[in-house]
Amino acid sequence: MTTKSAAAAARATVYGYPRQGRHRELKKAVEGYWKGGVTADALRATAAGLRRENWRQLAEAGIHEVPTGDFSYYDHVLDTTVMVGAIPARHREAVAAGPLDGYFAMARGTQDVAPLEMTKWFDTNYHYLVPELGPDTVFTADPAKQVAELTEALALGLTARPVLVGPVTYLLLAKPAPGVAAGFEPLTLLDRLLPVYAEVLADLRAAGAEWVQLDEPALVQDRTPAELNAAARAYRGLGALTDRPRLLVASYFGRLGEALPVLAKAPVEGLALDFTEAAAANLDALAAVGGLPGKRLVAGVVNGRNVWVNDLENSLATLGTLLGLADRVDVSASCSLLHVPLDAALERDIDPQILRWLAFARQKTRETVTLAKGLAQGTDTIAAELAANRADLASRAGSPLTRDPAVRARTTAVTEPDARRTPSYTERAAAQRAHLGLPPLPTTTIGSFPQTDELRAARAALRGGRLDTAGYEERVKAEIQEVISFQEKAGLDVLVHGEPERNDMVQYFAEQLTGYLATRHGWVQSYGTRYVRPPVLAGDISRPAPMTVRWTRYAQSLTGRPVKGMLTGPVTMLAWSFVRDDQPLGDTARQVALALRDEVNDLEAAGTAVIQVDEPALRETLPLRAADRAAYLAWATEAFRLTTAGVRPDTQIHTHMCYAEFGDVVQAIDDLDADVISLEAARSHMQVARELAAHGYPREAGPGVYDIHSPRVPSPEEAAGLLRTGLRAIPAERLWVNPDCGLKTRGWPETRASLENLVAAARTVREELSGS
Repeated sequence: MTTKSAAAAARATVYGYPRQGRHRELKKAVEGYWKGGVTADALRATAAGLRRENWRQLAEAGIHEVPTGDFSYYDHVLDTTVMVGAIPARHREAVAAGPLDGYFAMARGTQDVAPLEMTKWFDTNYHYLVPELGPDTVFTADPAKQVAELTEALALGLTARPVLVGPVTYLLLAKPAPGVAAGFEPLTLLDRLLPVYAEVLADLRAAGAEWVQLDEPALVQDRTPAELNAAARAYRGLGALTDRPRLLVASYFGRLGEALPVLAKAPVEGLALDFTEAAAANLDALAAVGGLPGKRLVAGVVNGRNVWVNDLENSLATLGTLLGLADRVDVSASCSLLHVPLDAALERDIDPQILRWLAFARQKTRETVTLAKGLAQGTDTIAAELAANRADLASRAGSPLTRDPAVRARTTAVTEPDARRTPSYTERAAAQRAHLGLPPLPTTTIGSFPQTDELRAARAALRGGRLDTAGYEERVKAEIQEVISFQEKAGLDVLVHGEPERNDMVQYFAEQLTGYLATRHGWVQSYGTRYVRPPVLAGDISRPAPMTVRWTRYAQSLTGRPVKGMLTGPVTMLAWSFVRDDQPLGDTARQVALALRDEVNDLEAAGTAVIQVDEPALRETLPLRAADRAAYLAWATEAFRLTTAGVRPDTQIHTHMCYAEFGDVVQAIDDLDADVISLEAARSHMQVARELAAHGYPREAGPGVYDIHSPRVPSPEEAAGLLRTGLRAIPAERLWVNPDCGLKTRGWPETRASLENLVAAARTVREELSGS
């Protein structure tokens, strides 16, 4: 092994690519299929066309080995559940009757059958469908999707590498199926699962696969000796197979740590590591184990999760260090490019001088190819690219957009009392109950109501110049009137204005704050057919003018019941944006918090008695390693308190979180010092209520009783049953009744029925509590 030969072998690849298409064709086709306007054959044809286009773009850019199997109609973890035959019992009949409809039933549920639980994919805003396993789970191989997509790519004359969720990560992501006795660990099924992976690998080899990528991101988290032993056993077993392709075990999202020696010793042919945020740690660990002699190393040196142009010279230095540590070094992004938009060249509204700072999936692909060329052929061959890159980096570093002295002075002047609310919660609660006069088990919603076709058409007409501002605002007012009227008739206690003026809970605010850039085509998949356009946080943040006061005040003028002011919290504003990488996140969070604090104070001054500051991303952004969490939670909780601590005792502060493992952050939830928190709980059967009780959480909470990510309408009896479960953990005087999340993606018919049933359930349980 020599440095020269390793460099000469360098090639470019990626782990995965955005699925949606240039104009979100996949979203439109899938939703059209659900509505009955698109046939199954047409949906499949659209998907096949998108895959071909992705592979063509990658190959033309110079990617040597394209990924297959990463494309999904809904979620790649759900695809894995199908591949290994782990269909929950309640969905087996539907899957047997029609695999495509059964697949979507697992994802979305039906009126009669609940979907799989959904939660965040590690520390990203992508949501996956949680596998449900038990001691009786029988795995059976179904590699049809993976083989078919590999065959498609090979037929185009491409070198292709199937990408699968690895068996260890799959089991570590799983949860015990409903009804399974407490204490069951899905990882105990590993020996039962490995023969299924062996069968899939054999079928892929027979279909022409030279390499298969097995993704094991769970191994960058803290793992017990038993879990590391399971990983060692898994890859000893798979590596020992004779009828298989070569195996590339991929890790990403952080440092591999104690799992690196395990995988380095395994009889597999290659490892993929993250050399962006985890560069130093993975370099040191790789050197400590003596490198990977005789193996392939895929080096993720292009950040696959953020949108800033790569520092090519820095990446080349990292790659040069790696050359002596493996038989062959290839170049890639640090993770799948699923987490970034498709193409920055589509953006026409961003200043060209700023656009040069940005790299979306297509630009990152070119960066990867450039680095591989420079590594293999020498930096002289990419001299022009290096010069342009240096100019781009200098342009950003010297831009006045990135620094506002007034913002920095205000942030520096913050003191600890600024982020501490007084008096204590107990005193505040008494003042708020007197002020608001709410009944036991008060009912509310999370914030958004359905975004109707008429509203979307009005927004598009405004953008296109076919509707003036006055006409658009009349449409918004009409929507608010309808939302308030419905809530009053339904009997909800604390109302919302429905957020008809908002395109997205982060983008709406970003467009009104300095320092943010909004994109027109920067769509990123959040879950299923839900795509968001994360804004780009490029400079220092301030709030030039009130953002929500006008519409909240208007809604309150229509009713005598309290209307919540609705804001997105500072951590979520960061987590669901592409953040700046030139200063600590905590510094940026404090800037955002101060801007939001101004909005909170203006809402209160306008007469808003209840203000909700949503932080669904608090758990999502939690570092994957326990050692890194205390520092993160310190600035994250301080930022929330800095946002909310300036209000009177009788102003009730709410927050909201959804689709995460809340037990991991229950102390942080307490540290937020919010008066009321609403949380997702319907799919997880009130698990969070038990977690709050075990912690001794002293404030009010609304664990959701209506799963808004499913089209099914919960009956009053179902919602009442969940409430009774919640009451076993949270006393009635501190329990709220609400959906899991906002209602933006739902239709009006199901929303009306579900909320009416929610109110009926609250009424029933109130009567039970009063003995009447």
